[in-house]
Amino acid sequence: MTDAGPPAPRDGAAPRLGATLDGDRTVFRVATSVADKVELCLFDERGREERLAMSPVGADRWQLDVPGVGAGQRYGLRAHGPYDPDRAQWCEPTKLLLDPYAHAFDGAAREPRSALAPGSGVDTASLVPLSVVVDDRFDWGDDDVVRPRRSWDETVLYEAHVRGATARHPRVPVARRGTYLGLGDDAFVSHLLALGVTAVELLPVHELVDEGFLVDAGRSNYWGYNPIGYFAPAARYAASDGVGAQVGEFKAMVAALHRAGLEVLLDVVYNHTAEGDDLGPTLSFKGFDAPQYYRHDERLRLVDTTGCGNSINAASPLAAELVVDSLRYWVSTCHVDGFRFDLAPTLARPRGPFDPAAPILARCAADPVLAAARLICEPWDLDPDDGYALGRFPPPYREWNGRFRDTVRDFWRDADGDLAGLATCMAGSADLFEAPARTWTSSINLVTSHDGFTLRDLVSYEVKHNEANGHDNLDGTDDNRSWNCGVEGETDDPGVLALRGRQARALLATLLVSRGVPMLLGGDELGRTQGGNNNAYCQDNETSWLDWQGADEALAAFVARLVALRGAHPALRGDGAAPQRTPLAWRRPDGAPMAGPDWEAGAPPCLALHATAAIGDATDEVVVCVNGRLEVVEFALPGVDAAFVEALSSFDPSRRGAHHRGGGRVVVPERSVLVLVAAGAGD
Repeated sequence: MTDAGPPAPRDGAAPRLGATLDGDRTVFRVATSVADKVELCLFDERGREERLAMSPVGADRWQLDVPGVGAGQRYGLRAHGPYDPDRAQWCEPTKLLLDPYAHAFDGAAREPRSALAPGSGVDTASLVPLSVVVDDRFDWGDDDVVRPRRSWDETVLYEAHVRGATARHPRVPVARRGTYLGLGDDAFVSHLLALGVTAVELLPVHELVDEGFLVDAGRSNYWGYNPIGYFAPAARYAASDGVGAQVGEFKAMVAALHRAGLEVLLDVVYNHTAEGDDLGPTLSFKGFDAPQYYRHDERLRLVDTTGCGNSINAASPLAAELVVDSLRYWVSTCHVDGFRFDLAPTLARPRGPFDPAAPILARCAADPVLAAARLICEPWDLDPDDGYALGRFPPPYREWNGRFRDTVRDFWRDADGDLAGLATCMAGSADLFEAPARTWTSSINLVTSHDGFTLRDLVSYEVKHNEANGHDNLDGTDDNRSWNCGVEGETDDPGVLALRGRQARALLATLLVSRGVPMLLGGDELGRTQGGNNNAYCQDNETSWLDWQGADEALAAFVARLVALRGAHPALRGDGAAPQRTPLAWRRPDGAPMAGPDWEAGAPPCLALHATAAIGDATDEVVVCVNGRLEVVEFALPGVDAAFVEALSSFDPSRRGAHHRGGGRVVVPERSVLVLVAAGAGD
């Protein structure tokens, strides 16, 4: 199948914004309710500029049909009109503006940064990227047939960075390392398949601009949370330097992952743009229509709930149209399977406070193109009043469960762990996702992510070590909930290393046997360290890249066994019902049901989870013994006629296969998880 490009406009909708190829011509269309004149600027191969006046079409649209212009044409736009920052108006014809709907950009923002600031009077044509006309046709082959369609209870997410995943991979061809094509290379894909994960969640790939202070320091925004192009894959991850090559290479990556049965999700940053605060660079949105694109207070100053200088105006029809059109493009034209919304509450503030019924959330959820897409929210932003909205998003949205992360970390670093909190999280966080239409799969469970310590650092450092970032170690959180096992940082002490290994495996085991959708941080399975840096957003180097040569192969094998165990046992995954209806039983080590004082703070931090699930006429039965104590504990197994097999031990991965009778006892080592399955149920 060859994709003919973006979908046609919906019935009654205005023609598509951006640059649309139409035979031997291109139709350019842009939106602004502020400018009184808009110019299309075409650039030839030598950088010479030709300016063409666009015509107004309706109340806030400008259009121009240009014969003879095809794919690869580089262009920009200039908006003439009021320049009055005190009224949130930034029309400056000296600022060459990026097309908000461009599907590719060529080049990068260059110095001097002061020239990009409002009111500089400097023509910026040579200082900013150029928008590119793109032919979106792509031969997808049988992608519609092989495109994976997994249920949420089958899903295991793997968070990865396009560059970091393969930049150091010895079996990926050198020219492809750190690129879209590298991520789709068989060498990396085979690793994902060996782990058993089902979906890759990519850190932002939208075109971005590196902050001026990072460029001044010789660094870049590695994570990518500084977007400027919501329809354009970042050119920095292309293997080829051809104009617009990144679009085809991104699609090729998606197709390769789909052929392997892996879904592709994008971390998307619709909460702010790279234009920063009132003094930030004028690159695109600010120059076209700042009142529509950005939130402002009563004094018409930019509102910031993101920590990045501005916030997208979720109440604006123009901003909402941009977000929905962007999502539709990535799904329909690039075949992306879903999204993780960074700082999602910012999108749900049409009148300031967080609103679960915000129009933009409802519009995305109801859009037919997005109907099958996975929609995941990071349920917090920096609003001082209601910035933490965990559990408040409506279906079909899922949420990163920060409380799961914190509770599990606290339990395994503290001999007085919170049993009630741990059990609640392991059972699907029913107290957070209790609405009738929500289920345990509403919870995206995680122990680590790109933001914070890696798993290895979580058990090796108690404080952050972010000196390399250039912020005097003041950046990044101090609330790490970590334990260094007695030594800060790297050590060759075999006892400390063994303890760290057990801690890491206990954390992973808890994640994978809990109900909810698990997410692994890419590289954790390899034992990746960032040297204690818990905010490596500007470390586009070996600090952040996966270390394949130094990989902990035993840990990767343990993770693969955990994922396989979860996949083989519906009793662990649940049946998709609401958490409060799932058949779970919690038992004390002596086999009696947990009740009353057993859950109170200070109670011995150990318990057993007895989970069952029907499989046709048979029953899948699993017992998970959690021992948070500093000593060995014997657990009584349920049943009299039942028989159980040891499937996995976080204390000793080689321990497996031993048989036990129901009613008997099993020894669980200190600070560990032991999983037993009903005999005959498989491993």
